Amino acid sequence: MSQVIENPRGGCVLAGINSVLGALNRVCPIYHAGPGCCMQTTASDPGQSGNKSSSFVSSVSIPSSNMLEREVVFGGSQKLKTTIEGAVEIIDADAYFVLTGCTAGIIGDDIMSVTTEFREKGIPVFPIETPGFAGDSNLGYEVIWNTMIDQVIEPAEEKEENLVNLFGIIPYHDPFWSGNLEEISRILKKLGLKVNTFFTEQQGMETIKSCASASLNIIIHPWILKGPAQRFEEKFHVPSIRYPGLPIGASDTKRFVLAVAEALKLDDRLVNQVLEEEEVYVYRYLAQAIGTLSWKKFAVVADGSTAVGITRYLANDYSFTPVLVIISEPLFRQEDKERIVTELMTLEYAKPPRVVFCADQYEINQELLKQEDISLIIGSSNEEEVSSLKEVQNIVAAFPIKDRLIFNRAYAGYRGSLTLIEDLYDNL
Repeated sequence: MSQVIENPRGGCVLAGINSVLGALNRVCPIYHAGPGCCMQTTASDPGQSGNKSSSFVSSVSIPSSNMLEREVVFGGSQKLKTTIEGAVEIIDADAYFVLTGCTAGIIGDDIMSVTTEFREKGIPVFPIETPGFAGDSNLGYEVIWNTMIDQVIEPAEEKEENLVNLFGIIPYHDPFWSGNLEEISRILKKLGLKVNTFFTEQQGMETIKSCASASLNIIIHPWILKGPAQRFEEKFHVPSIRYPGLPIGASDTKRFVLAVAEALKLDDRLVNQVLEEEEVYVYRYLAQAIGTLSWKKFAVVADGSTAVGITRYLANDYSFTPVLVIISEPLFRQEDKERIVTELMTLEYAKPPRVVFCADQYEINQELLKQEDISLIIGSSNEEEVSSLKEVQNIVAAFPIKDRLIFNRAYAGYRGSLTLIEDLYDNL
């Protein structure tokens, strides 16, 4: 390896794929990998995401071919076939996805031909040939949607005018994914839209199959899903808009709603009515706590989407001063970095923070330690130690989260912003 990273936030691409599949209703992953991959990949993402995991099949209960030396020498296709047969017999799923680990990727086992045999018999078994060494867990989200575009989603005979697909809130890599999807979906439904979240409301494979009938794809993320969005539009003629960060609070959620309304040409009167109702709701609660939290200078350590959302909300809507923002995921395209920096530089009231792109925990800690004028650190469980050393308030609000239980708690939207303020107060 050319570089060693201390406390990487997430696992390999296989872990990311497993996380997304684990969040889909009635979907079963099948590993064609060595012993231990199921448990380790589950531990690296869902295992650090608010202490919850898939309720359908996860960790050591995931079917696996458990490849050993024999399969490396002679090939593991036959063992994979019997593993799939056993999984189909025991686990009543709507779809099965075969995932290749590093071992299968190195020896080049042909999982395509094996899975084709099952689909010819009417059994929905799909291959995903992406060994773990191909990237990190963020890539897993894109791999899944590329697979769905190529193998699962069916062309639509006609479009549903008010149907939208919601992308970019990544299961488990965002510990608040369930609640965030529910809150964004709630707001969009008030605008008269039908929403495919794919991971909530018991949606699953049938929703994915028919999602090409949507009129718009909404990507809530500053950089993820660029390639799949282009392929989706080329193949199914569904355009996309990107909102470059998690919308939190009245100001940014209004901006998000207006972007969706413009793309879909929604009725202005309805849009303004929804915005007024939601703003009255959130400000009525905030008015009851004026002065409860004192003015703070803060630092944020999080993935790009979370960092943008939290920083903009606390600066624009809550009069806190952002001093330092550390983007803790590896980014390689300069355009993605520039998009994030633009969001963090264009604040309404506060002086823009210093922005650092850094995935190594040692370097993150050094950046925080040398920043003297902060009284609040908003980050992950990894930042608890450095917060203690600096003797400043710490809020665990970003992946990885190891010491909280999170079901449908949300930070996104109007109501999620109130939850964030409650969490700030609870940890004074």
